Amino acid sequence: MKTKLLAPLFILMIVSTAALAQPHLPFLQAGIKGGVNITKIDGKSFSDEFMYGYHLGGFAQIKLGGKFQLQPEVLFNQFTTKVDTTLSNVIDIKNLKGVKLNYVSIPLLLNFTPTNFITFQAGPQFGILIDKHKNLFENGKDAFKAGDLSLVGGVQLNISNFRLSGRYFIGLNDINDAGNKDKWKNQGFQLSLGLRII
Repeated sequence: MKTKLLAPLFILMIVSTAALAQPHLPFLQAGIKGGVNITKIDGKSFSDEFMYGYHLGGFAQIKLGGKFQLQPEVLFNQFTTKVDTTLSNVIDIKNLKGVKLNYVSIPLLLNFTPTNFITFQAGPQFGILIDKHKNLFENGKDAFKAGDLSLVGGVQLNISNFRLSGRYFIGLNDINDAGNKDKWKNQGFQLSLGLRII
């Protein structure tokens, strides 16, 4: 529980401190962002419906020249899903209304900005699982791997100092660590509102 509360606060503290400490740099922008995750885990063990979570963190934007920028981010990401009723080895399925996975995610995006108003984004996203769902299986094994690699693509609207973005991401690696043959992959949408600070 402490990890869930401290991770977003820690990310915000780092971004805010950096923003106050840095002078204006023409090739660098940075800010904070947050929003809604609409996600599911793709695999036979899980429900096929999308569920809601959230993300919170910070971003930087580094000009590469012309209309291209590099945008690294650090996000606290909560993904939520439902266990399918056919899943074997579940202790008590009525007590598992939802499985929550909390990640520290690091997207590394290449931006293309044809006009000041719109930016197209694509790149990899690396995820570190910081809060595992411990009670999913009878044998007490960790059900999920500690790392996740995804591919991200989306569009961002730039309105003054605000950044409104929509993205789709799809997992590239199997996050199943339970030992069965079913492959599990994260996928979903992110809707974000960001504020440029520097």
